Amino acid sequence: MSKSIEELKSLTTQIRRDILRMVHAVNSGHPGGSLGCTEYFTALYGKVMNYNLPFTMEGKNEDHFYLSNGHISPVFYSTLARFGFFPVDELKTFRKLDSRLQGHPTTHEGLPGIRIASGSLGQGLSVALGVAEGKKLDGDKSLVYTLHGDGELQEGQVWEALMYAAAKKVDNVISTIDYNGRQIDGDTDDVLSLGNLHAKLEAFGWIVLEEKNGNDLEAVMAILEKAKTETGKDKPVAIILHTEMGFGVDYMMGSHSWHGKAPNDEQLDTAFKQLYLEAPADY
Repeated sequence: MSKSIEELKSLTTQIRRDILRMVHAVNSGHPGGSLGCTEYFTALYGKVMNYNLPFTMEGKNEDHFYLSNGHISPVFYSTLARFGFFPVDELKTFRKLDSRLQGHPTTHEGLPGIRIASGSLGQGLSVALGVAEGKKLDGDKSLVYTLHGDGELQEGQVWEALMYAAAKKVDNVISTIDYNGRQIDGDTDDVLSLGNLHAKLEAFGWIVLEEKNGNDLEAVMAILEKAKTETGKDKPVAIILHTEMGFGVDYMMGSHSWHGKAPNDEQLDTAFKQLYLEAPADY
């Protein structure tokens, strides 16, 4: 059953609480980017994407999603659980031995919703383009979505895939770049600047959309819906989505330092007070 916008906004808060609880429990994981992408995942699975449950790996006549920057697995896992792919209680096993919820998504554990392993950066678009072309060959009209970190675009394979997609007119793919300006070692501009990303993507033959309010759920929904109207025009579609790393937790925002660091007990309590729900939430 579809959720109202109010329910989806409340769910973004719950997902953020899940993210923090998961990484805190094992003192390991990547909360910053996960918190920043919560609206994107909620919009994608709550409104935009067409998919069926129970999950099947083939997913014929369904939209597919491929997470390329796999280190933000906490937000991916929480979203999948909250939308019914697997039990919410399984989030307690995050990054533990023999868990299906490894630090970076993998496939051999058979976790519903996961179609590729994405621990190594730069590979997701290449895989997604193969799937998108396969859908065309099968007469499958559904779409393929991908998400990438801005720091990930420093990987050369991404640009090879960007060239390929335009050259082969793969126009059933919508790739979003989480443009938060930060990566593990610092600000992206300081590590290796992307320059004018919008102009570069257009020069590579993509239709490019941009949304400055990537932590506004309704704005994210709108840009994704607009992107769908741009498919089927012989060009792939990219969204530059400006987000804030650590969004929702004030002491995590504005810095790269929470890219891969878990909060301690006191920090978790502070964050939960900022992410208060009407009823204090648990798994």
